[in-house]
Amino acid sequence: MKHALIIGASGGVGSAIAERLRLGGVAVTGLSRRGNGLDVTDETSVSAALGALEPGFDLILVATGALVIDGAQPEKTLRKVTAQAMADQFALNCIGPSLVLKHSLRLMPRKGRCVFAALSARVGSIGDNHLGGWYSYRTAKAALNQMIHSAAIELGRTHPEAVCVALHPGTVATEFTRNYAATHDTVPPAQAASNLLGVIEGLTPAQTGLFFDWQGKQVVW
Repeated sequence: MKHALIIGASGGVGSAIAERLRLGGVAVTGLSRRGNGLDVTDETSVSAALGALEPGFDLILVATGALVIDGAQPEKTLRKVTAQAMADQFALNCIGPSLVLKHSLRLMPRKGRCVFAALSARVGSIGDNHLGGWYSYRTAKAALNQMIHSAAIELGRTHPEAVCVALHPGTVATEFTRNYAATHDTVPPAQAASNLLGVIEGLTPAQTGLFFDWQGKQVVW
């Protein structure tokens, strides 16, 4: 790996991944709302930010997302579902990475291995959903998973050595999970970065379009 683009590079997981890559000698370009004013939900913003970059990234990783947006907590019951909360989740957790993927196509080499990865979540798995609840977040991540799977098919026609995947990082000890981590084992961002990069490094084009957890185990759709 020589050149990586990290979207969401100022967040807990994104910054840890960027740091670890730099320590490994990888040239890293980091973009984020905090650092560059990038708004992944606004196509004009995404187009401008990615349009200013030169092609040649062999890793593009989207580490954006949120569980709570504008104070709307994950719903425990259908009675708490609102159109606005669902739209906000879809905009940030599905549309955002999808727009990044759209505008990343020209940045990925057509020859040679390259990886596009977006952080998803196991709760976005339909097959692994045994508890219900968290409607808006689950639905947005499930939609992201479908985008990744569909895009991998198209990408494979022009970039035969490309890998396009969704990744579940586990529960990482960040502000993102602070109020929801009590019942889950957590790992610090540096460990999560190491785990995810280990998975990414081991992926092959035969695994494109799939969903993997931080251990490299495939997650059902």
